[in-house]
Amino acid sequence: MITSDNDSFDFSDALTIPQAPPGYKSGFIGIIGRPNVGKSTLMNQLVGQKIAITSPVAQTTRNRLRGILTTPAAQLIFVDTPGIHKPHHQLGEVLVKNAQIAIDSVDVVLFVVDGSQAAGGGDRFIIELLSQTQTPVVLGLNKIDRRSTNTEDLDRSYQEIVKSYQWQMLKFSALNGEGLEALQQAIVECLELGPYYYPPDLVTDQPERFIMGELIREQILLLTRDEVPHSVAITIDKVEEAPSITRVFATIHVERDSQKGILIGKGGAMLKAIGSAAREQIQKLIAGKVYLELFVKVQPKWRQSRLRLSEFGYKVEE
Repeated sequence: MITSDNDSFDFSDALTIPQAPPGYKSGFIGIIGRPNVGKSTLMNQLVGQKIAITSPVAQTTRNRLRGILTTPAAQLIFVDTPGIHKPHHQLGEVLVKNAQIAIDSVDVVLFVVDGSQAAGGGDRFIIELLSQTQTPVVLGLNKIDRRSTNTEDLDRSYQEIVKSYQWQMLKFSALNGEGLEALQQAIVECLELGPYYYPPDLVTDQPERFIMGELIREQILLLTRDEVPHSVAITIDKVEEAPSITRVFATIHVERDSQKGILIGKGGAMLKAIGSAAREQIQKLIAGKVYLELFVKVQPKWRQSRLRLSEFGYKVEE
C-alpha cells in the first residue's frame, strides 16, 4: 500500500499491534558512527530488507530511518543516523544535530566503527559526544571480513576506548552477517521489558514514498560518485497504482545547471541509467512492476536554505 501523503504513514489497514508476551523486551537502538562505517548496511542486514541506502559517498543517510526487527524475545527498533562529522553547511548542521538528539533519545547506542582500521582521530568527536550520555553504549567493530592478519593491534586500539568507558565490544561483518547473532543478543540484554511498539510484521515506519526517493538517490550517488555529491534531493511528485503496474513520477533537485547536465548525461544516457537501476530497486520494494519517470530541476543553494531543507523533508527532530 502506497500512501498518497508524502509525510504520513497509514497503519489502519489491519495493522494491529498485539500485546507482548510476559518477559518480552523492546526498545530503540541508535546506530551511531563516522560516515561509511557500514551503518546502513548493518541495519538492512539485521532487518532483512533494504530500507536504508548504502553508497561509497560520505553522508548518504539523511533522515533518521527506523528499521524494525521483531523476534520471539524482543522488538528492536533501529534508528539509522547520518555519519557524524564536523558540519560544513546548513544541511550538515541539521544532520549532526539529529544524530546528537538520537543519542539521548534511544535506549541503547550502537557505536559502529571500521574494525579493519585502528581507532583514529575521526572517532574522537563521536566518543566525546557519547562520553556525556547515560545511555548504554555497545561498541561494534564492523568490516572484520576486510581485516588482514594483524588483528591484535586493531583490537587493542579499541579495547583502550572500551576500558575507559566500560562499553561492551563486539566484532562483526555487516556484509556477510558474521557475528550479528551475538551482536543482536548483546543489544537485547541491554533492553528493559517493554511492549510491541509496532506490528510484528513491519520492518520500517517510513512511508514507501520516502524509501522510493532514497532508492533513486542511492543510484545517483553510485553512478555519479563525486560529480554530484550531496547537492541532490528527491521529491516523489505522483504515484499512480494500477492492477498490473505502479507509475512513479519523481523530481531530482540539484543546485547548479552543470549538475543537471551531469545527471542527464549525453543524449539522456545518465538519467536513463539512473532510472533503470532505481526502477529495479523500487520493484523489489513493492514486489510489482514499476514505471519510473524522472525529471531534473535546478534549485540554487537549497542546502543553505532552511525553507528548502524543510520542503525536502530535512528537519531538526524534536
